[in-house]
Amino acid sequence: MSQKIERPVLSGQRIKTRKRDEKEKFDPTGFRDAVIAGLDKTEGDLEQISKYLDLAGNKLDYRRYGEVLFDILIAGGLLVPGGSISQDGEKPRTNYCIFEASEDMEAMRNHEQVFIKLMRRYKYLEKMFEVEMKKVLVFIKGFTPSERVKLARMTALWMINGAIPPTVLLVLNNEHLIKDGIALDFLVELFLTFKQEKGMTYLVQALKKGGLESKLMEFFPPNKRTEEYLNKVFLEKELSEVIKLHKAQASQEAKRELQQSLLDDINDDKPHTEIAADIKEFALKSNIPDHEIIYIIWSTVMSLGEWNKKEELVTDQAVRHLKGYCPLLKAFASNNRSELALILKVQEFCYENMNFMKAFQKIILLFYKTEVLSEEIILKWYKEAHSSKGKMHFLEQMKKLVEWLQDAEEETESEDEQAENAEDGQDEHAEENANK
Repeated sequence: MSQKIERPVLSGQRIKTRKRDEKEKFDPTGFRDAVIAGLDKTEGDLEQISKYLDLAGNKLDYRRYGEVLFDILIAGGLLVPGGSISQDGEKPRTNYCIFEASEDMEAMRNHEQVFIKLMRRYKYLEKMFEVEMKKVLVFIKGFTPSERVKLARMTALWMINGAIPPTVLLVLNNEHLIKDGIALDFLVELFLTFKQEKGMTYLVQALKKGGLESKLMEFFPPNKRTEEYLNKVFLEKELSEVIKLHKAQASQEAKRELQQSLLDDINDDKPHTEIAADIKEFALKSNIPDHEIIYIIWSTVMSLGEWNKKEELVTDQAVRHLKGYCPLLKAFASNNRSELALILKVQEFCYENMNFMKAFQKIILLFYKTEVLSEEIILKWYKEAHSSKGKMHFLEQMKKLVEWLQDAEEETESEDEQAENAEDGQDEHAEENANK
């Protein structure tokens, strides 16, 4: 029988570690010193700086120290929490950076090229740069007013060329930056630069893309968050388009709030007279005109219906559903504009929801009978004010109703003429008797 022989155990065995498995010590200070030494040799020539950074990437570990590299190129040294520069080492800072550059836009554009060329050469730095900018923007309270102006102008240029997305600006929504007006001053300078370089249209697009259009008031100090002060700040800087954007967004938010409130009231079976009163109060406070309220009521009411998929059944279903809401619609179909807005909204809805294509005429007739819509506006819609969406289909569908309305109108006019003639005859007869 064979016995298992135990293997000998070596004591004091030394395991050799391959050099590539050794973890290199993280040394941002050493990286900084190497970069600053290289930048100093360029003597501030931006073309030479770009060439140096291009070549240095083969020797220095940009993948590991990318954010440190951007610290140096922006602020001249290693940024520490609070926005100050680390003073470790013999020469902790270089003068060849954005913060030491001239404030004029030509100098800013020249520095912009350094970053563009660097990230074009080393594509992996693009993501690091976005992270770096979120950090740097949080530190702006620690920078001098001049440094903040330069950074704001450069940030605008980087947003324009796509180096960073507009969403990075959301980090400025920070209490310690807002209360002293630092965040607001930074944004105003950035907006002005953006407008100068690319125009207001692109600035508005960038703000929408970054989700800032609904947050502009949040960047104002708490004690200055008023419409008057917002208008004053942006009008003084000739940024009226920003005011328009803010007002449009505020209006959209108010409309969403109104729609939700209306939906809740309907679901709670609140009387329509009370709902109408609440809507009018809210609309007055939020400055929402009747023709826009009509859109909201229609959209909300139609969202409550569980519509039959069969076209031949959905028309009667729609009429029954809408009949109960006619008093509410009538309360806001208060002028020609709001009445016409309702007809166009119904036309658009029927066109976009194919099952309702044959329901249009019946819905308009219902609104006419319940005095939501007037004869005058229906005729105006038919003759000149209709939408191009499904135009021929809906005009053909309304033809008989319009003819009936026109006949009724002519008969009324004829009756009025007869009455006028009778009155004229009576006046003449009375005048003859008086002469006698």
